[in-house]
Amino acid sequence: MVDIINTTGKRKEAVARAVISKGTGMVRINSVPIDVYSPELARLKIMEPLQLAPERASAVDIDVNVRGGGIMGQAEASRTAIAKALVQFFKDGDLERMFKQYDRSLLISDPRRKLPKKPLGRGARKKRQKSYR
Repeated sequence: MVDIINTTGKRKEAVARAVISKGTGMVRINSVPIDVYSPELARLKIMEPLQLAPERASAVDIDVNVRGGGIMGQAEASRTAIAKALVQFFKDGDLERMFKQYDRSLLISDPRRKLPKKPLGRGARKKRQKSYR
């Protein structure tokens, strides 16, 4: 095991940076303890990797700084960063396989991004209507 590990997770515009070190199971998202983090749906999403490996999660402290995007994008970026950090900290192939089997996005950031806006439209796909009369 290594002393401190830094990892990142991304989802849409959200970027999460996790720092993991030996400790007592304290998890903080933007300096807010995970127990009081809201909304509840985002908290449950973030806690998935911690619930899959509770004995490992209770032996480390995790600090996550997340910026950009919306609430659920930040939650998914955070859970990816936490899962990556746990795998790197414990150097455990079984843990990695379990995370991948549960949900691939726990370890692999989602590469999908917004399409760029095109001319003659209000967005990426919408175009001004044509009228021939």
